[in-house]
Amino acid sequence: MSAMKHSYTYDDYKETANWLLTRIERHPTVAIICGSGLGGLADLLEKKKTFPYEEIPNFPRSTVQGHAGQLVFGELNGKQCICMKGRFHFYEGYSVTQLTFPVRVFCLLGVETLIVTNAAGGLNPEFHVGDIMVIKDHINMLGFAGQNPLCGPNDERFGVRFPSMSDAYDRDLWRLAQDAAREQGSSAFLQQGVYCVLAGPCFETVAECRLLQKLGADAVGMSTVPEVLVARHCGLRVLGLSLITNMAVMDYCSTKCANHEEVLETTHMRTQDLQKLVSSLIVKL
Repeated sequence: MSAMKHSYTYDDYKETANWLLTRIERHPTVAIICGSGLGGLADLLEKKKTFPYEEIPNFPRSTVQGHAGQLVFGELNGKQCICMKGRFHFYEGYSVTQLTFPVRVFCLLGVETLIVTNAAGGLNPEFHVGDIMVIKDHINMLGFAGQNPLCGPNDERFGVRFPSMSDAYDRDLWRLAQDAAREQGSSAFLQQGVYCVLAGPCFETVAECRLLQKLGADAVGMSTVPEVLVARHCGLRVLGLSLITNMAVMDYCSTKCANHEEVLETTHMRTQDLQKLVSSLIVKL
């Protein structure tokens, strides 16, 4: 992995966007970022063109199991899409600027809507493993620790200095997701809630899970929020979907322990349902 980089110039983003534009025929309007084990979403695309991250100028590399490290362009239900098979995480040693680098590139490519997916631990006792949570809001613990990708000099070509986040997740897209779930008969496992991001890579302690639950978090994970901040700064509409892959351990008497293998096993179980949901949703955009 390359050294941690804390800033990029507008020309860096433009260089990457231009490199991609010379290699694709149509500009994407929808971008999808795939969480752990959810890269199968890219398989929905037709007329695909795939670029390994290591070939793309300035792009970081995925280092985590379940993240293939490919940028896939293609068509889904008549919409031009770009799909990240694998995202980047703070715990991999990347700065928040590096892990959000692709989002500004998407903006320069002409993307208008960003769909972010992730694997998350359930904190809400009414949730079950395999539920899909539409993210209605987030708690940015990384930001509380001073790790915000919008810190530093602001480039007005991307957005304003002080962007609002009270509407970070597009309410019209929530409703479209709910409509799509109802139409495909998956409303029973579609939830809505607040996602909390932690730095990782450790899974949470019992005390931490209890604290996050009291703060109002319904699910917890190690990604997504930095990408959403940058997307909203750029003016993109955002839909967030969390696949509940394990329930957080809330009791000291419990013998259960969260692990990455369980996360990947659950994503494999629910991948087709998530694919159907995203596919049906994109038709409605």
